[in-house]
Amino acid sequence: MKGNYLTSKITSAYSSGDVVAESCSTEMIAKVVQEYEGVKRKHAIGEMVKALKIDAPHVVAAFGEDAAVIEHNGEALLLAADGIWSRLMDADPYWAGYCSVLVNIHDIAAMGGHPLAMVDIFSIAKTTVQEQVVKGMHDASAQFGVPIVGGHLHPDAPYSVIDVSILGSARLDSIIYSHTAQVGDSVVAAIDLNGRVHPSCALNWDSVTMKSAAEVRAQIAIMEEIGKKHLVTAGKDISNPGIIGTLGMLLEVSGKGADIDLGLIPKPDLAKNNLPFELWVRIYPGMGFILTAKKANVAELVRLFAGVGMTAKEIGAVNGTRELRIHYQGKDTQVFDFVGNGILHIDQEDISCQGR
Repeated sequence: MKGNYLTSKITSAYSSGDVVAESCSTEMIAKVVQEYEGVKRKHAIGEMVKALKIDAPHVVAAFGEDAAVIEHNGEALLLAADGIWSRLMDADPYWAGYCSVLVNIHDIAAMGGHPLAMVDIFSIAKTTVQEQVVKGMHDASAQFGVPIVGGHLHPDAPYSVIDVSILGSARLDSIIYSHTAQVGDSVVAAIDLNGRVHPSCALNWDSVTMKSAAEVRAQIAIMEEIGKKHLVTAGKDISNPGIIGTLGMLLEVSGKGADIDLGLIPKPDLAKNNLPFELWVRIYPGMGFILTAKKANVAELVRLFAGVGMTAKEIGAVNGTRELRIHYQGKDTQVFDFVGNGILHIDQEDISCQGR
């Protein structure tokens, strides 16, 4: 599977030790992000939102967020769900099961919440697949300390699919929303670079399976601390659309734009990992977040993330243009125009506004 992606020659570009793909250009990176299936698969969400949305006064925020925010007895319940891409299930059922838990825990953490418990819906066609998926789910659940407490099983399905939903909690005044980025904010990317390209999937950066339970739980808990300290204005976990695509989703629901510098994006030793930059910006990291924050809070964010083994860097700034532009070595290119060509295609009126 790696051979389909890992094709670019890597070179050292500047004296600072930054490493990029030799063929890297803003035009090329913009194109691979725009055409990446992890981005294009999000386009249908807007129509689903229009079809499903109803008014509910106890729902503080919903569509466009990593988790819905539901007010309950003066506190917030966080509710999210994720399904695993079928091609990952085909490539590595164990890793698919592990990721079904991981991605849900990421969603709660990104909101500044504490993950409580999960349920799953599992459709299986082969017993061997079932055993591997369940082992992956169990191992991730135990490692992160978030139990799977029920669900539904289709034992005779014509295909194998795993979907998981998660419940979390947070203080109402400490939630990190996606739709609240503000003009002038710094854009911060925080990623655990201590990992590897997963052997079963070139689009996954595994920084979790080799870590202790204490290490990964600390990385999840740091987002809750950041929320309680009100250090960020918005945030999302880096998901299938990758670093740039995830930032694009945050900006789209915020009604904002941004300029970012490709050379500032945190990255591992690309040459050592045989990893081209154009793949790195699309990869799903085992632990990674895109945040917006006031300039005065950036140093504290960098310090907090470093304390749990993650690298955080300021990579750009939010503006009011409603377009995302990438810059590199004096050149720049538009990646997304959120007025005419966004990612989620969610209209501003369809985004819950109580959290604004």
